[in-house]
Amino acid sequence: MRPRSGPTVEHRVLAARLRMLRERAGVSLQAAAVALGAHPATVRRIERAETGLDPYQVRVLLERYEVPAEVAGPIMAGIAAANLPGWWHAWRDAMEPWQQEVIGIESSAALVRTWHPALVPELLRTPAYEEALRRILTADPPRLRDRHLELLAERQRRLEARGAALWALLPAAALHTDVGGPAVMAGQRTALEEAAHRRHLTVQVVPLDFPPHPMTGVPSLHLLRVPAPEIGDRAVLETAGARVDIIDEPAVVMDYRIRLDGACAAAPHPGSPLHEDGRGAGKP
Repeated sequence: MRPRSGPTVEHRVLAARLRMLRERAGVSLQAAAVALGAHPATVRRIERAETGLDPYQVRVLLERYEVPAEVAGPIMAGIAAANLPGWWHAWRDAMEPWQQEVIGIESSAALVRTWHPALVPELLRTPAYEEALRRILTADPPRLRDRHLELLAERQRRLEARGAALWALLPAAALHTDVGGPAVMAGQRTALEEAAHRRHLTVQVVPLDFPPHPMTGVPSLHLLRVPAPEIGDRAVLETAGARVDIIDEPAVVMDYRIRLDGACAAAPHPGSPLHEDGRGAGKP
């Protein structure tokens, strides 16, 4: 059974190690399944962190792969922690399955890079801005809106508390799109000004009078980097119609990284002031 709140990074790391150990030992999925007395799909789900880690199954697999005790020991010792639900489990009633997947990775990311083509990126939004936006774009009842706001605030708090780097790129048009009225927008702009001076946080704004750049026309994008060699970078692309693609194909992720690098290089330096009309420089 897939973890109810999405796998933690600890779970993903152990699952990836099991896959690498099997491949290194030259054992096929079918042979691993025979050792377990199960279907190959069961082994595949274990290796993809789509099911909880059963100590008996893991031990059988490690023995089949002839893993030495000094390698197997830490894996067995880490199973209990890997099976614990993530902190976001308490908000699973306010989350889509894809959000659980993303937040599971985001919660351990050392670097989060984000771009939104029209709005302030989610991790930089004030509660008033986010609430106003959800009132406009969703039909959520008040209770669900409140739960979503709590979750966003906790994501922001945890990101800052662990010192993860957040690099956000947004168009100046986002600062002039009226979400919630003048007071809400004034509060959001003030929050961005303050955030831009915080450690580990970079905010770049593409002025209204700038030419097209590599991210022009690209939907909302998040790039997540976890400091674990077993976990590759992820690209999260939010397209029209509320469709979300979580991409782990290295070549595709690299393409988006290059695009974002180019856009950030073309945008004004984060220390540049932004004029009231959205022209000129890049810092809010």
